[in-house]
Amino acid sequence: MADERDGRDGPLDREDQEIGATVATDTDSLLGVLPHFYRGEVSQANSAQNRIDRTTDWAITLLAALLSLVFSSRNMPAFLLLIGIFVLSIFLFYEVRRYRFYDHWRARVRFVQENVFANALEPTGVEHPAWREELSDDLRNPTFKVSTREALSRRIRRVYGLLFGVAGIGWAFKVTLFTPEQQWTEAAELPGIHGGIVAVLFGLFFACVIVIALWPGRRKAKGEIHGTEPGDWKNDR
Repeated sequence: MADERDGRDGPLDREDQEIGATVATDTDSLLGVLPHFYRGEVSQANSAQNRIDRTTDWAITLLAALLSLVFSSRNMPAFLLLIGIFVLSIFLFYEVRRYRFYDHWRARVRFVQENVFANALEPTGVEHPAWREELSDDLRNPTFKVSTREALSRRIRRVYGLLFGVAGIGWAFKVTLFTPEQQWTEAAELPGIHGGIVAVLFGLFFACVIVIALWPGRRKAKGEIHGTEPGDWKNDR
């Protein structure tokens, strides 16, 4: 059957094995392949962004539901918000992994934009002289472009810091203003744990969140938008 199909039954000839190399030496062929590659990377980035948005939506929905439940009656315990913060933390770590995958595809899209399309519009030289070799190496050996620490810091600063803050303020209001018939330490206590200790642990948690959000101070992953002044054409007139 192999002889009937292609006249040989052995492995592919070297010419067939290196069919991609012919594209590299032919500018027209390369320019024909790049748009397909670019669209595929954009599609992957959009898909990863949608997954992040779904996680964030669930986190916001959970927090809104818990706040409505806890403040619906004075008999509702404040520790439900502590459970909510724990679940939000789980969502956060899921989102960190999803963000790293998103940044992986996004970085490739930006790499092509700045080294191909930007230079096509105004040929002043490429950002990375060996951009084809670098992109080829990343396709053969994909790597994350942002560390777990930085991704965690960014998601806290952009989304989860606010969600944790709202949950924390809600908990503080619940154990003080909304339970006047009890001491706040009684309203805050957990089974076997004094309310004062719970408050201290709560404060330590938020201190850790703040430290992570501020560390690292500068973004190491490539991101041209952050820390750059917008041009005149981007301003509203």
